Amino acid sequence: MLLHQGIGLEAFNALPTRRAVHAVFECCYSVPLAADLCRSRPFANHEDLFRCADALLFGLSEESIDSILQAYPDVGRRPGSEKSQAEQCAIADKRPEIMAELASASKEYLDRFGFGFVMYINGYCADDVLATMRDRMHNEFETERKVVRNELARINRTRLERMLGPEGGYDNW
Repeated sequence: MLLHQGIGLEAFNALPTRRAVHAVFECCYSVPLAADLCRSRPFANHEDLFRCADALLFGLSEESIDSILQAYPDVGRRPGSEKSQAEQCAIADKRPEIMAELASASKEYLDRFGFGFVMYINGYCADDVLATMRDRMHNEFETERKVVRNELARINRTRLERMLGPEGGYDNW
């Protein structure tokens, strides 16, 4: 759960650098990305911030992406978690065989590519995630690395949206 949820763009632009970097790090798990994004402030609107975050993510080294991937728990690791409900680790299914298949496919994916599976899952069920994971197992390594960056960008955007909240933020900020 994000500590800095719904702060609004104006408040984000005005945060001291250390707090702003912390807020962005909660979204992207990358100190270089968070620091560079905060140095790019102020942002005129949410879309400008999202575009900058995407550009910074796509400019990161492979080592930085590996570091980010280490922060992501496996698919279904915290099934049904309310705190993580929009994240892949919260994927749950009442059928134990599907959860076992997800765990197995996740291990296969890790063995094949050397990094954990990441997917923007908002609105997808366990069957969808499993089908996508199986589909992506056919990718070449370089193709999968590109897919992973795209998935990370989608996840970052969702988390940044939650951090910012609606235009103007919530009243408690």
